[in-house]
Amino acid sequence: MSTSIQRYTARERSNHWVVAIAFILAALSGLALFHPAFFFLTQLFGGGPWTRILHPFIGAVMALFFIAMAARFWKLNRITPADRQWMARIKDVLCNRDQGLPELGKYNGGQKYLFWIMVLCMLLLLASGIVIWQPWFAPYFPIWLLRVAVVLHALAAWILILGIVVHVYAAIWVRGTIRAMTRGTVSEAWAKHHHRAWYREMTGK
Repeated sequence: MSTSIQRYTARERSNHWVVAIAFILAALSGLALFHPAFFFLTQLFGGGPWTRILHPFIGAVMALFFIAMAARFWKLNRITPADRQWMARIKDVLCNRDQGLPELGKYNGGQKYLFWIMVLCMLLLLASGIVIWQPWFAPYFPIWLLRVAVVLHALAAWILILGIVVHVYAAIWVRGTIRAMTRGTVSEAWAKHHHRAWYREMTGK
């Protein structure tokens, strides 16, 4: 029976799930405000006025906890030559042809690029959200900046939603990955197969 390796602590998992739950709530409330076709989603938040009130506060919670999470993991997500080599052979990765692939650390190239895309989108969402936050901050900015901020906010939100969809799909597709964020551990076999350099670091083997 394969032994387990700790991948995430309880604090790291708690941080992740706060961000995940806040993201779902922010995405649903944001979609409800984005287009009339999604206005029915306001019923989840007590109606239109409450949706408009709650959305920025939910977004602020999401951004705060995401920044805390990013501060903890950014060093592990620095792009290396091995990551670029791995990305260049992404077709082999998707076809499970892993012979000759570089040994990876805790995260692979795809995870790292997605991490930085999410960081950029979250910063754009936070900055643009503050600019358009009525009635607290919006009155202090010129109308042209409000219009630009609205477009940037929507664009960053859509990119982030697509990124999260990819993130969730990959977690489901790579068997044994979800366990890392529910129980905090992965099997030695999983670690050795998907993140061999990290496996060697953790086990000394």
